[in-house]
Amino acid sequence: MKTVSISGSPRENVGKKDAKKNRNDGKVPCVLYGGKDQVHFVTDATNFKTLVYSPDAYTVKLNVNNKEYDATLQEIQFHPVTDNILHVDFLEIIPERPVIISIPVKHVGVPEGVLKGGKLVQKLRKLKIKAQLADLPDDITVDVSALEIGQSIKISDVRRDKITFLDSPNAVIIGVRVTRVVVEETPVAGAVAAEGAAAPAAGAAAVPAAGAAAPAAKPKK
Repeated sequence: MKTVSISGSPRENVGKKDAKKNRNDGKVPCVLYGGKDQVHFVTDATNFKTLVYSPDAYTVKLNVNNKEYDATLQEIQFHPVTDNILHVDFLEIIPERPVIISIPVKHVGVPEGVLKGGKLVQKLRKLKIKAQLADLPDDITVDVSALEIGQSIKISDVRRDKITFLDSPNAVIIGVRVTRVVVEETPVAGAVAAEGAAAPAAGAAAVPAAGAAAPAAKPKK
C-alpha cells in the first residue's frame, strides 16, 4: 500500500486556546493513539493534501520529534463553514496486529447489461477491511464484464486472501440496473390486449358510434 510521510512537532499544551492558536498559524492539532502512549503533535495543514483529498488509501509514516511511527488515518474533524481541518486522529500500527482501513473499489470491463441498454451503478466507493500491514492492497478491483441487467456484485462475492471484509456481506458494491429507455421499449400487456379488443369479432354487429343516428324502426303492417 502507498505511504505518505508527515512530520510534526510535539504539543506542549493540549487545551482549546493552544489549539486555536495553532490553527491560526496554519497548523493542525493531531493525536496518535493505539500504542503504548498517546502522542499529541501539530503539523502543517498542507501536509494533508495528499492524504485527505484523494480517492486512494494510504498508510502514514509519522515523524514527531525525530521518532517515527507507522499509522493509519482514523478520523478528521472539519470546520462546518470553511471546511478547514480542525483536528486529526491517527491510529498507531503495531507489528503483528491487524490493520483496519478503508480502501477504494475499482472496476474493470464493460458489463453485458450495459451493452444491452442498462446503466452501471456503483453503490460503494470504499470497503473497510482488516489485514496485516504487509497484506494491505492499494484497492479492491472487481470485474463487471459478466453482469446482466438486474445483476450485481455483493461483498460476499469478493474473495481476497489474507483480507477480512468488515462491511455487511449483503451490501451491494456495484450493479447494472434497467434504464427508462429499456422499460419503454418493452410492450405493455394492457396495451396489447386493448388493441386486440378494438376490432369486433367475426359475425358480430358493429356498435354505433357516439352521436350516430339509430336505424329507423320497421313500419307496422
